Amino acid sequence: MNRQRARGSARTRRQLVRAAVAGTALAVVLPVSGAEAADVDGGAPTVEEQRLAQDEPREVLRRSGFDDAAPAFRHALGEARSVGEAERVVVRHGKRLWQRAVDRVQGRGAAGGELSRGDDRPLYWARLGMTKALRSWSPSFALDEERRTRLLERLEVASRGHDSARLPAESDGLRRVVVTGFDPFQLDEDIRRSNPSGAAALALDGAVVRTASGERARVETMLFPVRWDDFADGMVETALLPALRQGARQTDALVTVSQGSPGRFDVERYNGAWRGGSPDNVRVSRAETVPVAPGVPTPVPQPQWTVTSLPYRAIVDADTGRFPVRDNTAVTEIPADGGEPVERPDGPTPGSTARAGGGGNYLSNEIAYRATLLRDAVGARIAGGHLHTPVLEFGEDNSAPDGGRVSDPVFERNREAISAQVREVVEVVAEHAGR
Repeated sequence: MNRQRARGSARTRRQLVRAAVAGTALAVVLPVSGAEAADVDGGAPTVEEQRLAQDEPREVLRRSGFDDAAPAFRHALGEARSVGEAERVVVRHGKRLWQRAVDRVQGRGAAGGELSRGDDRPLYWARLGMTKALRSWSPSFALDEERRTRLLERLEVASRGHDSARLPAESDGLRRVVVTGFDPFQLDEDIRRSNPSGAAALALDGAVVRTASGERARVETMLFPVRWDDFADGMVETALLPALRQGARQTDALVTVSQGSPGRFDVERYNGAWRGGSPDNVRVSRAETVPVAPGVPTPVPQPQWTVTSLPYRAIVDADTGRFPVRDNTAVTEIPADGGEPVERPDGPTPGSTARAGGGGNYLSNEIAYRATLLRDAVGARIAGGHLHTPVLEFGEDNSAPDGGRVSDPVFERNREAISAQVREVVEVVAEHAGR
């Protein structure tokens, strides 16, 4: 698996080098060549894929109708007679899964079951069923480790909306907003968990929203995994760079979204270049400075802090929904003269070393740091930054992780309220973008 990661990372770096914005002062490091890959059979399921055996994921899939996605994909793979055919199967089924999830959340087509439509979990668990099938697939032709890794990468990209964003041109008269969300996480604590940022992203993909002044904006969304190593490999930058490049389709705003604190939204003012070490969805921990993949456009030297360019005052002042919205300026730093980490309520001090941004030191802080670092590296003068949502909670009579129902009316109302308020925040951002 480590070799697969290294080779996948090298390919990602080559893609980023090709995609770099011409004429911008960027630091670009070219990758070294990888070793030749040997012919291999499929590998063992990942930690995330192993959770599919539990009752709750199976219930989510059955009650949404998404339990047919992995079997259909497995059958189509079995019909492939070459790497090229397999790649077409992977891309087709990945895109189909993404669009199916978007359609279900947005009320198009059959629901496929009685699970509420706004749920993000069918996409998450169905994708894992598909990656598990691809990982264990034994084709009728030679498939080496590198090509299988490439197929897995294509499946991740296609099923997360990374290559589906279609921002309008300036001549179309629409402002452009990109919104990102996350997979469910902390599943070892409660396997039933959903992520409201993912649900909000699915609800907004392709939507045209109208601002208070009557301007219209097209929203394109994508989801990211809760895995340290995918971020280190440059997944975030690869997905976002096309929208940040100068041109007629450059986005006007970029809002990264994740689940944060109970009962409130936070607009995170500062993002820190530090990974705090909490385990991710595959139980991997990383405690280190945020690594920037070779080939990624980035300022040199790498800054310890980035700053939001979202219209935070307007967001806080607007009536966006039932949850309060806070302008969060707190960080944790090691001062320039050294010593122990210190909490700073009003942002970092000059020369300090990051230990936590306003959004902490997990992957929500990291996607905000990476997105705004990339914004600065390519000189994109856009509104960009991070929004933390309230925690999505179950009803009091359904709070036990073991044996609790996968959904309840309180859970569904909370998710709907959070998604609706994210949309209102996006409208405020679109109103002020480009000013």
